[in-house]
Amino acid sequence: MSADEVDPEELGESVERPMLRLFTEYGGDHLHWFVIGLVTSMGTRFLSLVPPIVLGVAVDSVFHGSRAYSLLFVPESWIPTTQMGQFWFSAEIMGVAMVLAAVFNFARASSLNLFSHRVKHEVRTSTYQWMQRLDMTFFDDHKTGELMSILNNDANRLELFLDNMMGSAIQLLVLIIGIGAILFDINAQLALVTLSIIPVAALFTWWFMKRIEAFYADVRSSVGDLNTRLENNLAGIEVIKTAGTESFEDERVRKSSYEYFKRDWQALRMNFVYRPGMQLLTSIAFAATFVVGGLWFLADPPLGISGSAPTVGDLVTFLILTQRMVEPLTQMSEVVDRYEDAKASTKRIFGLLSITPAITSRPDAVELDSIRGRVEYDHVNFAYEDGEEVLSDVTFTAEPGETVGLVGPTGAGKSTICKLLPRLYDVTGGEIRVDGHDVRDITVECLREHIGYVGQDTFLFDGTVEENIAYGAFDATRDEIEAAAKAAEAHEFVTNLPDGYDTRVGERGVKLSGGQRQRVSIARTILADPELLVLDEATSAVDTETEMLIQRSLDRLTEDRTTFIIAHRLSTVKGADVILSVEDGEIVERGTHEQLLDGDGLYADLWRVQAGEIDALSEEFVMEASRRASASQLGHESNQ
Repeated sequence: MSADEVDPEELGESVERPMLRLFTEYGGDHLHWFVIGLVTSMGTRFLSLVPPIVLGVAVDSVFHGSRAYSLLFVPESWIPTTQMGQFWFSAEIMGVAMVLAAVFNFARASSLNLFSHRVKHEVRTSTYQWMQRLDMTFFDDHKTGELMSILNNDANRLELFLDNMMGSAIQLLVLIIGIGAILFDINAQLALVTLSIIPVAALFTWWFMKRIEAFYADVRSSVGDLNTRLENNLAGIEVIKTAGTESFEDERVRKSSYEYFKRDWQALRMNFVYRPGMQLLTSIAFAATFVVGGLWFLADPPLGISGSAPTVGDLVTFLILTQRMVEPLTQMSEVVDRYEDAKASTKRIFGLLSITPAITSRPDAVELDSIRGRVEYDHVNFAYEDGEEVLSDVTFTAEPGETVGLVGPTGAGKSTICKLLPRLYDVTGGEIRVDGHDVRDITVECLREHIGYVGQDTFLFDGTVEENIAYGAFDATRDEIEAAAKAAEAHEFVTNLPDGYDTRVGERGVKLSGGQRQRVSIARTILADPELLVLDEATSAVDTETEMLIQRSLDRLTEDRTTFIIAHRLSTVKGADVILSVEDGEIVERGTHEQLLDGDGLYADLWRVQAGEIDALSEEFVMEASRRASASQLGHESNQ
């Protein structure tokens, strides 16, 4: 299913047996650690049952003398014959069992923890790798906070369940089976009384799981919304401060946080019903065991019970083991709670992984070692999935080494034309060819390797200046990096930074000015040395002096390369070999600067606007500008 049709949460609802898929797809390579955790969990619980059994035997044999001393699986030859010997033998067995239980518990915790952390690591990295390869339409339609919630919060919840709750669930199962076997071996009829709560507890747990599942799906969704709000506000903190809208944003965050609190509270309220309910059931079992066993021991057998009465030791063992079930059974709420939480997270993860990238390399796609740089747009159309047409019948050719300028009003489709070249989006009609090859017949990696892109909103990673320039050319030497910086008019300001090329630029390059970030970006592109170049408003957000410096670096960068320049400042494209005027997704004019001025069309009117000749504008241009402004405002309001 394509990336922009549905979101991961909707797709996750159709995922079958998500926890089983989690184990089979991500736990297989680490299954030995899980097996060790499983075995040691069983061992820990079995060993915890040894002291009550030994104590019951010791009460009857050592202290009361009502029966011979014997223990299951212990050879009679090992058992001392004297009372004191049997006393110390009982103490030794209980001591050894407790020490071994502690050792097994350490092995259980270590192995399950290692298993869960490795699964979490693989799930997170696999999900990120898949997400990176989804189409740009996916990122256009999905919030950053929502995606961060899947990569971080959901992956952490898997680890929490696999680490703690999986072991608890295993131990609970072993405990019930072990206690049941021991109690039936001692006294089957009394065991039926004690264990009668198990089917009731199972039905109660099934009811709880059905009710809580929907709540956790809502919780996961609200976490994503809250993360999105916080991420947006932190990214836009400068706008918030300069606009003085702290109180407004406080309220928006409060509402998002309250929505998360409300949904989380609904899930918690279910726990407040389940946990006391399980405590009540286990308390009833304890009381029933005490009353029935006590009456049987002190007087006649209760109604429906026959046979030999339990001994004092039997009653002690029954009551201790019944009490041992209280805490694990009450913890069942947390196990189920974490399971449903992890299940909801796993569904979202697999929902994301089920989204199929539309832009991929064809099986017979070619790798090009180098390209000359001839680019042809042949009757290209483009529309989004909702049918909104963006480009119509775009046709032009750029010869190797030529510079093509694209101008036009905001929203005309200039950037979309250029984004189709590296296949950030795919054409919905026509072809784009590079050196005669349809771009869809070239591998995606190869195509993008030969295209350099410098945008208006330059993104720098939180690292050093050197690391940002060398991004994508990771084996570049310092000399090569400095040469690229010099060509980009960046070397001088870089050397004046506190640590020169080793200066950290901060998140998104916040420690550098807009012009400095732009020149670092240009240096990065120069170092990559692409044959095709796209400059998308590369100088529109800087002052005239910085624009002059950037323009000098761009002139060096565009030498002998096929270049596409998108510009609102027409002086940037004045010297282009051909200029395309784009309006409403169509090319309405083409020619050189002088030819387009002589044509007295859209380009000439745009030139008059920048020259301040407002009175000389055509009436048609003014009306169209008013229409576009109104349409833009309506579109903005509809997105609020």
